[in-house]
Amino acid sequence: MPAAMDPLSDVLSLVKLGSFVSRGFEAGGEWAIDFPRHSGIKFYAVVAGACWLKVEGAQTPVRLLAGDCFLLPKGSPFRLASDLALAPVDAGEFFPVSRDGGVTVHNGGGDFASVGGYLTLSGEQAPALLGLLPSIVHIREEAAKAELRWCVERMRQELREPQPGGFLVAQQLATLMLIQALRLHLAEMRGRQTGWLFALGDRQMAAAIGAMHAEPARRWTLQALAALVGMSRTSFAVKFRETVGVSPIAYLTEWRMLSAADRMADSSAPISAIALDLGYESESAFSTAFKRTMGCSPRRYIRRRMMSAEAT
Repeated sequence: MPAAMDPLSDVLSLVKLGSFVSRGFEAGGEWAIDFPRHSGIKFYAVVAGACWLKVEGAQTPVRLLAGDCFLLPKGSPFRLASDLALAPVDAGEFFPVSRDGGVTVHNGGGDFASVGGYLTLSGEQAPALLGLLPSIVHIREEAAKAELRWCVERMRQELREPQPGGFLVAQQLATLMLIQALRLHLAEMRGRQTGWLFALGDRQMAAAIGAMHAEPARRWTLQALAALVGMSRTSFAVKFRETVGVSPIAYLTEWRMLSAADRMADSSAPISAIALDLGYESESAFSTAFKRTMGCSPRRYIRRRMMSAEAT
């Protein structure tokens, strides 16, 4: 029997990796580049040199040094520069839209180097995941950088020395970097923000969420969940809402519906079977819960996904 996944892995399994682009960038002298709004997550690791990062909407610029890694999950326009006072050039002038792999050199290179790219995410849970993250996830602690260094160097090697299967290797490295960045951000923000992602930093809340993920069809009650984590019913209900942002039963319903949506998208299982697997004795009760959570009926959701697939 395969080992059960932890809650973060559960959620990430519902977030589908879409398009992926990886590339390197080198610059020399003085430079400033404006990057437009983007979809998905942009990620970079500074390999050599230093630069400034200014994200639209963020209050202060960020100084990036060699070894630093950062993610931009909100899609906001941003600027990278040796000096933010310089007049910027548009990234489209020397970053062809369709280009993937390789290294783009600006002003002859030699002073600054980075590796990174972007990946798009799909799935009903993607907006919830990205919505919990700040405009900039900046990873600069020495221990954290050491953990990511292997990924960065290997991706740089794949870009500079293309080999068969290189795209898949770079894609998997990007996914690993994303997961590691989420782990580090979770550890840094533990106890300081509300949401299911940050609740995973609390042992009791993580255990409760993990139990609901492991057995979504079980008729969970507040009393059963509280007993599972060694708390009183009232204390558990209050703490769960404070850390996750919703009640335990509301969270369970949302997780069931997200799981159902994933099943509908990836299998031909009848709605009645999916409903039963998630603890609903009737298809009508399941459909009511699905529409309330997802904004449309299960059948309409399936039709919408089929139309979207045909369009692409």
